[in-house]
Amino acid sequence: MTRSGQEYLEALRDGREIWLDGERVKDVTAHPAFRATAASFARIHDLAADPALRPVLVENGVHRAYAVPRSYEELVARRRAYKVCAEASFGFLGRTPDHMASGAAGFAAVPSVFTGEGFDGSEQALAFHRRLAEGDLHCAFTLTNPAEGAVRVVEERADGIVVRGAKTVGTGAVFADEILVGTIEPLAADDTEHAVTFAVPVDTPGLKLISRTSYEQQARSVFDQPLSSRYDENDALLVYADVFVPWERVLTYRDPATTAAIWWRTPAYLNFTHQSATRFWTKLEFLTGLAILITRSNGTDTLPAVTQAVGRLLGAVAQAKAFVLAAEASFEEVDGGRGGVRPGQEISFAQRIMAGELYPRAVQDIKLLAGSALIQLPAGGRDLLHPELGPLVRAYVRTPGDAAEDRIKLLKLAWDALGSEFAGRHEQYERFYQGAPHVYLTMQTWAGAAGDCEALARACLDGYDLETVK
Repeated sequence: MTRSGQEYLEALRDGREIWLDGERVKDVTAHPAFRATAASFARIHDLAADPALRPVLVENGVHRAYAVPRSYEELVARRRAYKVCAEASFGFLGRTPDHMASGAAGFAAVPSVFTGEGFDGSEQALAFHRRLAEGDLHCAFTLTNPAEGAVRVVEERADGIVVRGAKTVGTGAVFADEILVGTIEPLAADDTEHAVTFAVPVDTPGLKLISRTSYEQQARSVFDQPLSSRYDENDALLVYADVFVPWERVLTYRDPATTAAIWWRTPAYLNFTHQSATRFWTKLEFLTGLAILITRSNGTDTLPAVTQAVGRLLGAVAQAKAFVLAAEASFEEVDGGRGGVRPGQEISFAQRIMAGELYPRAVQDIKLLAGSALIQLPAGGRDLLHPELGPLVRAYVRTPGDAAEDRIKLLKLAWDALGSEFAGRHEQYERFYQGAPHVYLTMQTWAGAAGDCEALARACLDGYDLETVK
């Protein structure tokens, strides 16, 4: 069953241990650092109740992201659901509930991968997928290890395990119902204490979430910071202080090979990429729309150089869209078809390269189109409302095409997307969204069609020899 936004918010009031700037946060739905973003996630849950959107978002009573696609058409249907969710935040919420939902569906497609030499987590993997789908739960995940003190098993009991340590970059974890903890990078064959995957509720005793600076809390108003005030999904350090995990929530255990394989031998990671590529496409659409509005407001939209720059941005949008459609069209069977289908691996992996390199260029291009207009802005909407300052601002900040209030509103939105601290986080986020470049570029060398490329070049070489020399 799908949940309403209000039901989602009520579930967040569970006593979870969130820390921000030395203060324990009692209620993320009420605290000024988190409440507006929590409300944004709630609105995404409410989308399923819209009669016009429900057929797109819901299949057999659960969110479509949880479905294991069996055909190209079902891949397309899932992407349409991703698109609706992405547009709700203009692409700025990267870890919406459908993200981990797609990963859980990947696990459920090939549960046999969870059967290792000494531990069988296949039933737990299926139960994890079923629990999230039936409860319409928002699950975050943490796969990145700190330089020291990564989560490890410190005790084994009859009823479960005890883990200790930390995980970093817990994006959206503050707003989640559960956290999936694992390791995606290869571990040494003898590093069994770190080779564990499990899922726990955020209110689990001993689990502390230490939040980074909240851009939402720093925002003066929605008018002044329209994105950071509502779509700051936050990132947190998660510390596990001897946390007990029941066996029924353990997916892999003391098995480095299986702990890594669940991401690469199931469709989980490619499902992630399908969802994130759809969100990235949506985000570029939004940024390009901003560029068009800014150039019109500046009165520069008909200049040849500006028209060409906008054309380049529109080309980038089409490129981002093309990767999504091509990954779907190049779909591959999973486990001989028994696990349905997944997006094509070669195109999906290549999308990571494109997105990490394209986003910073797009931001830079839009900044150039905006020019100094982004710098000389009134401090806030209060200036417009002030009885003495308001008339002055309205007289001197307007343009022939825009009244002062409309122009300031547009440029405040642009600065929040392009130049604010929130914007800087997003540029770095998109650069490393799918991992570090040295990782995904190396992976592309074996996932890409290197053999075909080499064969074509070799065919040309083989077509002539020294006898052609006269």
